[in-house]
Amino acid sequence: MELLNDMALFVEVVKAGGFRRAADAVGMPNSTVSRRISGLEKAIGLRLLHRTTRKMELTEAGQIYFERCKRIVDEAKLAHEQLGEMLAQPSGVLKASLPVDFANIYLAPLITEFARHYPGITFDFDLTPRLVDLVSEPFDVAIRMGKPPSSNLIARHLADLPCHLYASPRYLEAFGEPGDPNDLARHECLAFRTTKPAVWTLHRADEVVNVTVGGRFQVNSMGLILRLATLDQGIIVLPAETVADDVAQGRLRRILPEWQGPSTPVYAMTETRLLPAKTRCFIEFLRERLITYARGG
Repeated sequence: MELLNDMALFVEVVKAGGFRRAADAVGMPNSTVSRRISGLEKAIGLRLLHRTTRKMELTEAGQIYFERCKRIVDEAKLAHEQLGEMLAQPSGVLKASLPVDFANIYLAPLITEFARHYPGITFDFDLTPRLVDLVSEPFDVAIRMGKPPSSNLIARHLADLPCHLYASPRYLEAFGEPGDPNDLARHECLAFRTTKPAVWTLHRADEVVNVTVGGRFQVNSMGLILRLATLDQGIIVLPAETVADDVAQGRLRRILPEWQGPSTPVYAMTETRLLPAKTRCFIEFLRERLITYARGG
C-alpha cells in the first residue's frame, strides 16, 4: 500500500510540475514529498527526476514510470468513485475546455440544465480557441467542433449538427434571394478564414454541389460570422441550433431550404478512457441533447 501511495504522490509531483506545488495540492510538507520521492527512486533503483534549482524534468525512466503509474492511479480513483456513486450523486470540480462561440451561443443553456441535475458538481470552464493539452494541463474534458486530428487522445463522437443557409431579410431585400446554390457565387458569403478560396459543399438528397464563395469578410469566429449576418453583411452556413434565436426573432431567415451544408461533428476529447462520474455524466448529457437537436427534436 505504501508503494501505491508513493506512486500516486509521484504522479502528483509530475502533474504539478514541482515538489512545492504538489505539496500544496496534497496538503503535506514539501520536505516530506521530496523525501518520499527520493525513497521511491531508491526502491526502484533508478532516478526518475532531474532536479535543479530552477526546474524539474523527467528522466527517460521517469517518463515510462509516470505513464504506467498514471494509469494505475486513475484506475484506483475510478474504483473508489464508482463505489461512492452507490451512495451519492457525482460531485467535484468539472474542468472543461469549450469552444468560445459554440459555448456562448449554444452550450450555455445545456450547461445550466446539467447543473440543475447535478448540484454536487461545480464548474471551471476555459473558453479558448487554442487546443489545450489534455495530457499536461488539468482538464477533465475538451469539447471540440470538427473532426479532431489524429492523436493519442480519446475522441468520443457526440453528434453531427446539420448546417443550413441563412441571411437577414434586409440583405435579401438589397441583393435578392439566391434561387439555387450556383447563385451564391455572386453574393456576399461570410466564410471561415482559409488559405484557399472558400468552397461550400451543399447537398440535396443524393445531389451534391460544390460552390466557390467569396466576400469581404473572412473570420475565424462563429460568433462574429453570426453577428455580421444579422447586421445584413451576407449569407452564412451554420448549424441550425446556433441561429435558432436569431431566426425566431426575425433577424435571419433560412434560404435555399432544400439544401444543407455538411454536418458539423462535435466531439468530447479526454486523455483517458477511465472517467470519473462527473465527466462521464457531462459527456453523456451533452450527447443526448445534441443528438436530439440534430434529429430535429
